[in-house]
Amino acid sequence: MLTFDKLYTSRNRNLHRNMFTPQDLRLFEKRNVTAETVHGQIERFKTGFPELQIADAARPGKGIKVLTPKEELHYLRQWKTFNGTIEKFVPASGAASRMFKNLFAFVSNGKQAPETEFETTFFDGIHQFAFYPSLNEACQRLHACGVDELVRKSRYADIITALLGKDGLDYGALPKGLLKFHRGPSGKPHTPVEEHLEEGAQYAADLQRQANLHFTVSPEHRREFERLLDQVVPHYEQVWGVNYRITMSEQKPATDTIAVNTDDTPYRDQNGQLLFRPAGHGALIENLNEQEADVIFIKNIDNVVPAHLRNDTTHYKKIIAGYLTAVQQQVSSYLQELEHTCERSRLQVMLSYLENELCTRHEETAQMNDEELAAYLRKKFNRPLRVCGMVRNEGEPGGGPYLAQNPDGSFSPQILEAAQINENDSRAVSLMKSGTHFNPVDLVCYIKDYRGNKFDLKKFVDPNTGLISLKSVNGTEIKALELPGLWNGAMSDWITLFVEVPISTFNPVKTVNDLLRPQHQ
Repeated sequence: MLTFDKLYTSRNRNLHRNMFTPQDLRLFEKRNVTAETVHGQIERFKTGFPELQIADAARPGKGIKVLTPKEELHYLRQWKTFNGTIEKFVPASGAASRMFKNLFAFVSNGKQAPETEFETTFFDGIHQFAFYPSLNEACQRLHACGVDELVRKSRYADIITALLGKDGLDYGALPKGLLKFHRGPSGKPHTPVEEHLEEGAQYAADLQRQANLHFTVSPEHRREFERLLDQVVPHYEQVWGVNYRITMSEQKPATDTIAVNTDDTPYRDQNGQLLFRPAGHGALIENLNEQEADVIFIKNIDNVVPAHLRNDTTHYKKIIAGYLTAVQQQVSSYLQELEHTCERSRLQVMLSYLENELCTRHEETAQMNDEELAAYLRKKFNRPLRVCGMVRNEGEPGGGPYLAQNPDGSFSPQILEAAQINENDSRAVSLMKSGTHFNPVDLVCYIKDYRGNKFDLKKFVDPNTGLISLKSVNGTEIKALELPGLWNGAMSDWITLFVEVPISTFNPVKTVNDLLRPQHQ
C-alpha cells in the first residue's frame, strides 16, 4: 500500500491521536487503511511537497532519442522475435462526464439555442458522431421525434438530455470506454474498448497469438464492461486470429486519501463522517504491480483512432517495444557481469552506457573507487524499465519530459506535470516553456529483473512527488491529496527512456467535439 508514513514521528502520532473517533477507526478498518497512514496524509497537507530540481528540459540529443529509419527497422525486427509474455494495461475507470461539461452547462443555464462556438460545432456536426443513430433512437423514444425534428423545433436541450440523461443514453455517467467513439469499416459503431482490443491484437500479441489485456474499471461499471466484452470478443478473435485473455481490476479503496479543510483539519460532513477521495491515477501502481507479464504497454482509454488511421500507432508501438527489449537485454548482460569482479575498464564502459544511452548522471561517480562504482551501477541497472514515446509540442495538453534530480543526487529523465513545477521559480518555468516535446502517455514497460523475478513496483515510487489541490464539496472548499502520478512520481525511480514518436500517435478525446476531428472520423 502506498503511504506517507515516513513523514511523521511518534510525537506526530500522539498529536493526532485524539483527532479520530472510534467511528473513524472502524472506517479505517473497513477501508483497509491504518491510522498511521491517515496521519501521514494529514501531515503531508501541512508540509506540502518539496520543490523538484530540474537540470533541463529533455530534447533531441539531450534525453530524447530520435531514431533513424535504420534503427526503426532494427527495433521492429527485435520486437517481432520477442518471446516473452506481453500485456496491454489500459486505465479505463474515469467517467466521461468531463467530456460533456459544455453540454451540461447548456442545459443548466436554460439556453434555448446554441450560442458558443462549442455548442454550434456540436449541433452542426451531430450527424457525424458514431453515437448519432443511438441518440436519434433515444430521442424518438423519449420525445416521439428524432434529432432533426427536435432541432427544427429548437428543442436543443431535449437532445442533450437524451444523450446525457439516465433515461437516454446516460453518456453523462458512463466511462469513456463504453461510449461509441468511431464507426468501423462496416459502419458499426466502435467503443474505445473495442479499439484497444484491435490494437492489442496488432502489436501486443505474443508469438502464440495470445493477446493479454487488462482494464482498470470502476466497480459500478464493471458489469457493463463484462457485458460488452462478452458480445465483441469472439468477433475480434476471429477477425485478428488471436486468443484474448482479458482481466479487470478496480482502484483499491485503501489507496484513497483523506480530505481536509483549508486549515488542514480533517473534513467531516454534516453527519461527522470523514471524507476519502480517489487519489488520482497514481493509485493504479498497485494494480500494475499485480500484473505478471514481462512487457506491459500502458495507454489511456481515450487515445484511440479508427482502424483505417491506426498504422502509425501500431508501427511505433512495435518500435519502442523493440527498443525496450534491446535495452533490457543490454542492462541484464551488464548486471550478470557485475555479479563478478569487474575491471575498471569494464566499469567505465558500463558507466558510459548509463550516462549516454540511459541519460543518467551523477557528478560523484568520478570520485568513486571500483567497489563503489560497481555498487552504483548495480543499483541503477537493476530497476524496472520503461520507454516513453514523446511527441513534439504542438499545443496539446500533457506533461513534459525533463532531466530531473533524484533523491540520491543523480539526474535522469523524468515525466513532470506543470503542477509539479514551482511557478515562483523563474528558471524552472523558463525550462518548462522551452520544452520541445510533451508526454502523450505512450509507455511500454519491462517489470522483471535480470533473473526473471518481478520487481515490487511500490519500492520505486517517490512519495515526494504527489499533488495537493483545492476542491469543493457541498459548497465547502477542501484540500485533496493525489498520490504520485502513475507515469510521474510512481515510476520516478525506474530506468526511463524517451523516444520521439509522431503526433499522429496521440489522439485523445477530452471533449465530445474532439470526436469530430479528422483523426476520429
